[in-house]
Amino acid sequence: MEELDVEPTTTLIPGAGLKQKHLGFEWGPGDLLMYETNFKLQDSGSGGSGSPFIHVVRRDEDIYSPILRKLFNESHHIFVGLQNIKDDVPSKNKKLQFVSISKNYRSVIRACMEELQQVAVSTTDTQYSNQVSILLAIELIWNLCEVLFIDASPAGSLLLHLLDWVRLHKADVDEKAREVLQSESPTRHHAYWDVVMCFVLQGRMDEARQVLQKQASLQPASRAAYQLVDNLLHKMPVFNPGGTQTLTEFDVKWRHWHEECDRCLQDNSFASNRHLETICKVLVGDEDALLEQKVLLGTWYHLLISRLLFSHPTVKPAELHYYAQSSMDMFLESPSASEPLDSILLAAFEFDLHQVIKDCSIALNNWWFVAHLTDLLDHCKLLQSHNLHFGSNLREFLVLEYASGLFSHHSLWQLAVDYFDHCPEFGRVYLELQIERVPLETERKALKVLRICEQRQMNEQVRSICKIMAKRALSNNRLGSALSWSIRAKDAAFATLISERFLQDYCTRGSFSDLDLIDNLGPAMLLSDRLTFLGKYREFHRLYGEKKFAEAAKLLLSLMTAKIAPRSFWMTLLIDALPLLEQKEVIFSVDQTHELMFCLEELTSDNSELKLEHLTQDDVESTKLELLRLALARNLAMAIVKEGTVEA
Repeated sequence: MEELDVEPTTTLIPGAGLKQKHLGFEWGPGDLLMYETNFKLQDSGSGGSGSPFIHVVRRDEDIYSPILRKLFNESHHIFVGLQNIKDDVPSKNKKLQFVSISKNYRSVIRACMEELQQVAVSTTDTQYSNQVSILLAIELIWNLCEVLFIDASPAGSLLLHLLDWVRLHKADVDEKAREVLQSESPTRHHAYWDVVMCFVLQGRMDEARQVLQKQASLQPASRAAYQLVDNLLHKMPVFNPGGTQTLTEFDVKWRHWHEECDRCLQDNSFASNRHLETICKVLVGDEDALLEQKVLLGTWYHLLISRLLFSHPTVKPAELHYYAQSSMDMFLESPSASEPLDSILLAAFEFDLHQVIKDCSIALNNWWFVAHLTDLLDHCKLLQSHNLHFGSNLREFLVLEYASGLFSHHSLWQLAVDYFDHCPEFGRVYLELQIERVPLETERKALKVLRICEQRQMNEQVRSICKIMAKRALSNNRLGSALSWSIRAKDAAFATLISERFLQDYCTRGSFSDLDLIDNLGPAMLLSDRLTFLGKYREFHRLYGEKKFAEAAKLLLSLMTAKIAPRSFWMTLLIDALPLLEQKEVIFSVDQTHELMFCLEELTSDNSELKLEHLTQDDVESTKLELLRLALARNLAMAIVKEGTVEA
């Protein structure tokens, strides 16, 4: 994030001669790569060679802060909960829900800010103090938007909420009050009257009276003046939104109190004590007296709230912009002294939501704030007049930008998925493009990405991920994993290739690896003929191991006669039939034995590569062939005898 009090300027990168060289750049998933080129500028005499360095400019640097990541994680849960609020909820209840959600967002901001403050105290690194000041400004803006737009309080209640807003963000008076009251002599403390005035300026009259009582007890001669001020502070009317008093009745009562304060000034009741006189001038809304407290007020918006408190307590929302602008002009020495934060707050007091969002987008290079605030305002139906922006509605554009930034982080990318899900127009397109950029470093991460794609029926991405993982597993000779991924990808060609590798591996080792996977192929074996053969061939071995010889023999024969087995594997199948042919009990019938003989003759009479491989290698192969023929002949004779005996 950039500091709010700094106007956006051209970033100077150490080592990159902006004045001498032409900079080229390339966009990455979340970064901007900048480099010097050999291009000659028109106003430059010579070009020279470019710098060998590449400068990486991160778009969303804050996502790399461990503490700020908590902000992103916590706000994600609030965001998802907000999307699940049903439209049929009564408007009054819905408003209460929106106000509660806004406060939840602010509590997350404050918790993160307090943690950053603790770290900032213990380190010399200025980035933490900068982040604290940014979060303070963010909470200030969010809280004001909550008061003006989300809660939308009417006249009377409006000032009460604005007073709470100022008190929350000008809390240093409490720390100063503790310091004064805990000192040996509070009334002689240099900050005693500052504390009293701060309480008065914030409308905290009871606390101001408590501090004043310490001074009154020590000055009997001025006791009457202190008693009079105490009485004025005590009698100051405060509007009660839930009470029976109407706004008109409150206004009449407040005016009577205001006239009483003014009479006390006119009577010179406090001429003997300038501090009490100043307090009374503030109570009647004397602008010169208020401006004298500029140091204690600190900001023009604190001046604004104090002016309203003592001059216009029943201010209406539509009148705020006038008092805000005049307070800003009174407080700042010149218009040039204003900062981006001032412009944002002034736009809020003018009820110009679009300008607030625009200025925040410029002042903050992280999209978290504008994305979440705009989303909440959109749910409150406050952005109807600004629906179209950059080809989409304003809310969706900002949420998409924020989510895209999250995708450049190794763990926060999972949060971005939910944000894309709730962007109905372009969310799926963005997700499809971004999901392909997620690096699949581990199988566990690949499964996470895959689950996300499968849940959203992103079939192209599912196939792509599975193919990548299958090829990676195959290159590492992890055949089981490669086959599993190719099946999930429904890639018949790759499944065939891996099945061939399994068969080659079997021929070399004499056993199968990854038996659990092959045993549980189920319908997946139908993906390709070779995979079907692999599954059925493994089933043959399982039946043989369970001594189900008849079923094993029938399956073995069907693999050959149905042409499921590759011709190159026929000799292996025939050799596998040898133990069955040599059993004491006849396993193969006459017809089955004839079929085996036919397959053997077809194989030996074929002048293909298979014949050369199996028949001309060495004596072992020749011996196997002779044994096979002998076993077939013996089995045929036994089968004829057995079947003839049965018929007889």
